[in-house]
Amino acid sequence: MNITKSIVLTVIMLANSAAFAYSPDELAKECHKPKFTDFTLSEYKAPEQHQVAPESEFSFKVPAWTSTDSIKLSIKDKAIAFTIESNSSFHKVNAKLPAEYTGKFVRLNARAKANEGTCHEETGWLLKIADKAAE
Repeated sequence: MNITKSIVLTVIMLANSAAFAYSPDELAKECHKPKFTDFTLSEYKAPEQHQVAPESEFSFKVPAWTSTDSIKLSIKDKAIAFTIESNSSFHKVNAKLPAEYTGKFVRLNARAKANEGTCHEETGWLLKIADKAAE
């Protein structure tokens, strides 16, 4: 009796594990969120409290599987113009801080989607923009 129960239990467990396995199509749809790397400005963090120069140029990178049409940059819900340099490994996003934020704390927001699927990622950097350029 115990052997029969053990065999039935084993068969049920094997059947259930097969039902929860991923098919090759499902693995292909796996989400690969874009990762933002190599941001070139200093973030404002305690205790250092770094400031960046007004109208500083900056850049960051996202992987090559990121849709360039989906990349968005903004400060206080206002879009920021940028350019993109692409190669087979990554897209480099280049932009400049708008003059209107001189002397202010701002959060620079970035958003991007993957080429495949609906995966997207958002990030941001807190910046303190100096009152005037360093001499």
